[in-house]
Amino acid sequence: MNTYAPKIRASIQQLEESAINRIAAGEVVERPASAVKELVENAIDAGATRIDVAIADGGKTQICVTDDGCGIPPEELPLALARHATSKIDGSDLLNIHSFGFRGEALASLGAVGRLCITSRSEGHDAAALSVSGGRVDPVKPAALSKGSVVSLRNLFYATPARLKFLRSDRAETQAISDVIKRLAMAEPSIGFTLRDMSGGGEGRVTFRADAVTGDLFDALRGRLGQVMGREFVDNAVSIDADRDGIRLTGLAGLPTYSRGAAVAQYLFVNGRPVRDKLLIGALRGAYSDFLSRDRHPAAALFIDCDPHKVDVNVHPAKSEVRFREPGLVRGLIVSALRHALAEAGHRASSTVAGATLGAMRPESPGQPRVYQMDRPSVAARHTAWSAQAPGFADMAQSFSGRVVEDSTTGEGETPNASLPLGAARGQVHENYIISQTEDGIVIVDQHAAHERLVYERLKAQMAANGVPAQALLIPDVVEMSEADCDRLLENVHDLSRMGLAIEQFGSGAIVVRETPAILGQVNAEALLRDVLDELDDQGETRAVQDRIEAILSRVACHGSIRSGRAMRGDEMNALLREMEATPYSGQCNHGRPTYVELKLSDIERLFGRT
Repeated sequence: MNTYAPKIRASIQQLEESAINRIAAGEVVERPASAVKELVENAIDAGATRIDVAIADGGKTQICVTDDGCGIPPEELPLALARHATSKIDGSDLLNIHSFGFRGEALASLGAVGRLCITSRSEGHDAAALSVSGGRVDPVKPAALSKGSVVSLRNLFYATPARLKFLRSDRAETQAISDVIKRLAMAEPSIGFTLRDMSGGGEGRVTFRADAVTGDLFDALRGRLGQVMGREFVDNAVSIDADRDGIRLTGLAGLPTYSRGAAVAQYLFVNGRPVRDKLLIGALRGAYSDFLSRDRHPAAALFIDCDPHKVDVNVHPAKSEVRFREPGLVRGLIVSALRHALAEAGHRASSTVAGATLGAMRPESPGQPRVYQMDRPSVAARHTAWSAQAPGFADMAQSFSGRVVEDSTTGEGETPNASLPLGAARGQVHENYIISQTEDGIVIVDQHAAHERLVYERLKAQMAANGVPAQALLIPDVVEMSEADCDRLLENVHDLSRMGLAIEQFGSGAIVVRETPAILGQVNAEALLRDVLDELDDQGETRAVQDRIEAILSRVACHGSIRSGRAMRGDEMNALLREMEATPYSGQCNHGRPTYVELKLSDIERLFGRT
């Protein structure tokens, strides 16, 4: 029995302007951070050199953005609050975008859902102010302002109270606003930014400040990233500067050993615009796939610059997503540039590894009683004890396990040189860790992890030179799928064949698998093809087969490397150190863990109170 009432046709009618603005505001202004983003971007487009942002209660009750930009003449203030009114474009070419804003929706949307007041002064004009509350616009009034604009937004979403229920806590909204400011600050190093939390009244407190940075491209970028992401990131990152077919990639990428537990330190920009694009995030993840385990994430700030006609930024009203005309070209540029830069870093590991090592060392256990001066033996007593024990020490020196004597030579007949980057081997402890002496410190090497990376890189080089051996299936596997999926796979047939996977079309709606990579052994062809299709849908290209092959190579390298617990001769240890210096990515093992720790002599002396 149908209990629903019959559907009655409603007549079509035009919505009121205020209702249209409130509906459209839902796309542009999602939360207080969205409002801050739109207002700060307007200030940047106005040519500001200093932007101050003040918020209260996570931006829910107050947002105030002050800039020293070009300002707005009094006669244009009402037009600035009209929907689809902008000075950024003339509408003739929607791809030739050189500014942050261009849709002309932000101020109208903010005025529709909150209480907005704009005070502005343009050169050659008097200052003026205009207020709008819930879509109702007041007349323009004279105001006092020396330069630029002050945009104040109070009681956000008071006109749409249902939206307030979906906002998070004040702390979470404040954090989101801070993240927006930091991303825009990275994009514009020449502009000074200040974020002040005015909750509770008074002068408030400055939660973020980044002064303008001068210098060339990389000096300014390093300075600004140091202010935003911290000097630790800058000190443990490699510079990226690559160009391909008119698309340039610059920025800084953290070493694999400087990784994070979540993707919280990944900042991506397209023509100066902060974006969160799955193509770019996937390319960044793919570039590090060979160096990090699945639970670790790289840290990077990457900037892509290209002709505006090669990228569409008008995908979503929030402008956080982009669409490239040649996505494969952009992805390939990111992967190759990052891997090339990491390869040039060679055996370099992040300095945070040494810092963590020093932090783990404790000169004295808190549970031990202090030794006072009166309890210490006299100088004469110590000399007598040392003289008595000297023969015993001499015997120990001769039988010390893993000790490398001074005249030990490498396999090439050369004396170990402490001036080399990883120094000269001086000993082995616990049959697993090599102690090497450098000119200004010591290096501790995990022999198994280091050799595992060396063997892995050697296997990859051999496979790249000789190709991926394929095994022909005695009975080819026929996998049924939709015609659309078949077409997507057949478009990538050459890339798959390079990895040892040979497929052909088998009638309508089916693919036949004739060869699979020999190193994978027995393969579930259907599951493999489904994985390839999932990656093609998500990233536009696939690494599923290559990732599986590299996982096998990594396992082979692990079993074929020097095992923990094996005593090594001096020449073997020095040969391992020299090979690490000559092999890319040798600063971390196949799982992203460091292969060695370097401690400076000054740090060691500080541990013993010798400074």
